[in-house]
Amino acid sequence: MDLQKQDLQKPDLRQQGAPAASELRASDAERDRMADLLHDALAEGRLTADEHAERVEGVLRAKTVGELEVFVRDLPAAHRQGPAHAPAPWRPTAGAIPIDPDDNVVAVFSGAVRKGRRRTGRRIHAYAIFGSVEIDLSEALFDHQQVVVKSFAIFGSVDIRVPENVSLRGMGGGVLGSFEVATLDSDEPEAPIVYVDGWAVLGSVEARPKRGKTVADILDRVRRKADGGLRKHLGH
Repeated sequence: MDLQKQDLQKPDLRQQGAPAASELRASDAERDRMADLLHDALAEGRLTADEHAERVEGVLRAKTVGELEVFVRDLPAAHRQGPAHAPAPWRPTAGAIPIDPDDNVVAVFSGAVRKGRRRTGRRIHAYAIFGSVEIDLSEALFDHQQVVVKSFAIFGSVDIRVPENVSLRGMGGGVLGSFEVATLDSDEPEAPIVYVDGWAVLGSVEARPKRGKTVADILDRVRRKADGGLRKHLGH
């Protein structure tokens, strides 16, 4: 086959036009919004705990807007008219405790540690390149029910610890490396869920509970968050 025939068989992207809205790549903010809708549906009794967990995992894996919409299509909240830009999610007053809205923990030929009594955001990014990262959430304050830890270990290690009374899920993999997540299922359906995603390339990613560490006030804080969000919504 000559070059002229090969050129005729190549798709002309200029003639295909703009992609449909459902084909656009989804952002982390859109994934977080869908996760909030699923959490509200769980609280309202529209989803079981198993359905909620399955759908949230699907939302976090979704690549396009269309794939996201599949998981909330049968929920009334997804079809309600709202402002073009949703208000920032309610969260308790921080006080003296630091907030990590979107934390990055990086170790390149070094070590990095993130632990202690601090508020965690929706997403934590951990990068260990010829180094080690330790993320200890055993004393963290969870302002969101879903927390995603994106972990990348390249000739390095990422070590994650969580309280015993949260749920823990793993969605990553290893390439000549080890990606191990000790799955946890909390007895409380409203307890936070920590999703560990990413890759271990000639390195290791490990996530497991820290024995003897629990977050006793998880449900109280989750309920206060929901009540505060409701009051804010009714006040508009």
